Amino acid sequence: MEKRRALFLDRDGVINHDSGYTHRIEDFHFIDGIFDLCRAAQQAGYLIIVVTNQAGIGRGYYTEEDFQVLTTWMVGRFAAEGVTITEVLYCPFHPEHGVGEYKRDSFNRKPQPGMILTAAEKHGLDVDSSIMIGDSETDMQAALSAGVKKRYLLIDNCQSIFSTSSTATLLIENFSNIATSL
Repeated sequence: MEKRRALFLDRDGVINHDSGYTHRIEDFHFIDGIFDLCRAAQQAGYLIIVVTNQAGIGRGYYTEEDFQVLTTWMVGRFAAEGVTITEVLYCPFHPEHGVGEYKRDSFNRKPQPGMILTAAEKHGLDVDSSIMIGDSETDMQAALSAGVKKRYLLIDNCQSIFSTSSTATLLIENFSNIATSL
């Protein structure tokens, strides 16, 4: 069986504007171009997979149930735009600031590659020909460790002057060029 490719997306800062521990629908605002990008990727044969650290759960700011409610709504919004989200993987743990059972290291917490590797095994993915889009160096490190060759760091205009990512293969300010080159 031929392995499939995936477009791996971080959530906060890539799918939605990162307002800090986003966990309510009313605070979730999609980034311009995300639906077009995902439609283009899907049409090019990519599975859309979200891999997101959710330390807000571990810190006690919101619950896993809150996260699931928001995720169900988000996946529904993508579906309404003609995009199938294959899976949303998340890591609720934080090694220093987690509370109770959530205070621990995890191979799934980026910059570790656990979520990407789990998705690759579950969905028969060729990570070598997959793409990761993230907004932080930890996203890029996770993708690199998992073997993802195309690692795109989404930056804003202010960040671009200071960005010294050693693991991103491309710095992007929006999704337009990516959508047309899939």
